[in-house]
Amino acid sequence: MQYVQLGRSGVKVSRLCLGTMNFGPETTEADSFAIMDRALELSLNFFDTANVYGWKVGEGWTEQILGRWFAQGGGRREKVVLATKVYGRMGDWPNQAHLSSLHIKRACEASLRRLQTDCIDLYQMHHVDRATPWEEIWQAMEQLVREGKILYVGTSNFAGWQLAQAQELARSRHFLGVVSEQSLYNLNERTIELEVIPACMAYGIGLLPWSPLARGLLAGALTPASAGRRTDPDLQQEVQKHRPKLEAYERLCQELGERPADVALAWLLQQPAVTSPIIGPRTVEQLNGAMRVMQLTLSTDTLKRLDDLFPGPGGPAPEAYAW
Repeated sequence: MQYVQLGRSGVKVSRLCLGTMNFGPETTEADSFAIMDRALELSLNFFDTANVYGWKVGEGWTEQILGRWFAQGGGRREKVVLATKVYGRMGDWPNQAHLSSLHIKRACEASLRRLQTDCIDLYQMHHVDRATPWEEIWQAMEQLVREGKILYVGTSNFAGWQLAQAQELARSRHFLGVVSEQSLYNLNERTIELEVIPACMAYGIGLLPWSPLARGLLAGALTPASAGRRTDPDLQQEVQKHRPKLEAYERLCQELGERPADVALAWLLQQPAVTSPIIGPRTVEQLNGAMRVMQLTLSTDTLKRLDDLFPGPGGPAPEAYAW
C-alpha cells in the first residue's frame, strides 16, 4: 500500500480510503467486519463514515457498526485514521442538523459514543451551511480540538470560493482549518476542475473523491447483470445517455487488458490534488479486486485518450471559458 499526507497535515493515509456507506443498508454487520479486517490486512488505514449513514434518522447505524468493530480490540482503532461527518439531520427538532455550534458539539459527542472512541481523527462538514457564520463554526471546531475530541477538520461538497473563505478566516484565527475536501469527482464528473481543485492545491487541502466509479457507470456498466447496482433504473438511464462514450471507454479498457473500474480509479490517482479516492465495497471480493489499481499506472497516451472521451470542463477557471 502507498501512503500520502492528508493535505498539508502531517498524518499519512492510504491512497485508497475505505468508504462505509454500504455498511448496514447493503452489507450485513458480519460482512462489514470482514471487509474492515481485510482492509487492515491490505494496509488500508483510512476509513470514512458519516453520522447519517444507515439512513435511519438519529440512529447512526453505520457508525454503530464501526464502533462494535473497534470494540473487538486487536489494535483496530489505533491502526485506523477515522473520518466521520456532521451536518445531516439527526432528529426532528430544529437544532438537530446543520452546523450551528450547538449541533456540532452534540453531534460530535453522539458520534464518539456510537464509534466507541474518544477522538475522531478527521471531522468533516458534510455540506455547506449558509445560515451559520464561519466565526461560529470555527469556534466550535477549535473547542473540539482543545478538548481532544477531534484532530483535523475536513469539508465535503464545498465550492472553491467557500474553501477559500473558510481558510482565510481560519488563518486569521491562527487555526489549521480545512485539511481535506470530499467532492464528487470521476472521469464523467469533472466540474470541480474549474474551481475546487485549484483551491485545494492553493491551500494544501487533500482531495477525497467520492463516487469514483460514477455509481457504477465506469465499472463496466454495459456488461449484462441480473442483480446488483447495474440493474438500478437510474443507472440504466445514465447508461443510455452516455452509451457511445461508454462503449468507447470499455473498448479502450479491453485494449489495455484492465477492468473499467481499475482504469477509472487509476485515472483518479494520477490527478493533481487527489489524496485518496473513496471506495465503497459491499463484499470482501470487491475490496480485493480494487487492490489491482495500486499496481496500475496509465501511460501518457492512455490519459490523453481518456481525456478525449471524457473531456471535462477544459481545465481550471477562468482559462476554461475565457481568453
